[in-house]
Amino acid sequence: MNIRAVIMAGGSGTRFWPLSRKNRPKQFLDIVSSRSMIEETVSRLGPLVPARDIFTIANAQQTVSLKSLLKTLPRGNFLVEPLAKNTAPSLMLATARVYLDDPEAVVAALASDHLIRNPERFRAMLEAAAAAASKDKAIVTFGIPPSFPSTGYGYIHFSGDKARKFAGIPFHPVLEFKEKPDRKQAERFVADGNYHWNSGMFLWRADVFAAKLKRHAPDFFVFWERMLEALSKKDRKALLRIFEEIPAISIDYALMEKVSGSLVGAGDFGWSDVGAWSSLYEVWPPDAAGNAVKGDPLVIDSRNCLVYNPGKLTALVGVKDLIVVDTGDALLICRRDQDQRVKEIVEALKSRKPELL
Repeated sequence: MNIRAVIMAGGSGTRFWPLSRKNRPKQFLDIVSSRSMIEETVSRLGPLVPARDIFTIANAQQTVSLKSLLKTLPRGNFLVEPLAKNTAPSLMLATARVYLDDPEAVVAALASDHLIRNPERFRAMLEAAAAAASKDKAIVTFGIPPSFPSTGYGYIHFSGDKARKFAGIPFHPVLEFKEKPDRKQAERFVADGNYHWNSGMFLWRADVFAAKLKRHAPDFFVFWERMLEALSKKDRKALLRIFEEIPAISIDYALMEKVSGSLVGAGDFGWSDVGAWSSLYEVWPPDAAGNAVKGDPLVIDSRNCLVYNPGKLTALVGVKDLIVVDTGDALLICRRDQDQRVKEIVEALKSRKPELL
């Protein structure tokens, strides 16, 4: 398959503060292995997608870091978004770059900071999805079979009937994309059985993407045509003007929710978005009391704690369900069930101590 992987490597990554910072978001952290998450993302593609066909897209400063980490990628494959305008403009730019090279190439839009525990299954799914995108001229996505009624993910409602198989893997027609639900809605979605979590990963042929934009998002198709012209002329100033004018919006809102005929495959490849400190309980091996520690721990009568403090002794005495993160210039202590509120700290620091962001 003629697959071009586009790795969305921008974003600020506030949920892993104080380890993640504005210039070092989650994708640059070595929290799931000895390598950064972006390196893991590129590595798992290797047997299927060669380095010459892997692209990243991020801002200029992040791209400097990407080039130092991903030395096997051609220099021209590091795409720079002039301004941060969410995923629709960035994926339009990346797809336009691929379109100019080969309009019939399949673009696989992937996140840079997801954990995939079964990379072989992921590659098999990716190859099958690329075949579906190419042959059916459809936009294809991976849905994650829900393990609990999460209110933190969007959902994909699909038809349980009329599945089409590619390389032996079934893909179902997408009925609609659902926003993040409340608890009762999430419970109903899971009980129904025909809902997946939205993974945010998509595949499309470059020319099909252009046709879908023209039909379903004509306001954005105007920007698409301007991007093609600017890229063909290597006109950076024109690209900047485009990004100054284009609305900041996600690809889900701009296109996916409007398109008919999309397909979804079950992403049963051990996926996690590693969305908060507590998610690392599933990654770091715990001790007998359920404590997961990076560093030198001394644990007495404590359980279900997560500690990040490399190179230092961390002593826990008589505590439970805590998250402790020490980065030298900042210390985070919070209850395990409150880690989503780290973003409140980040917001408060904007006016109090912006140098810690």
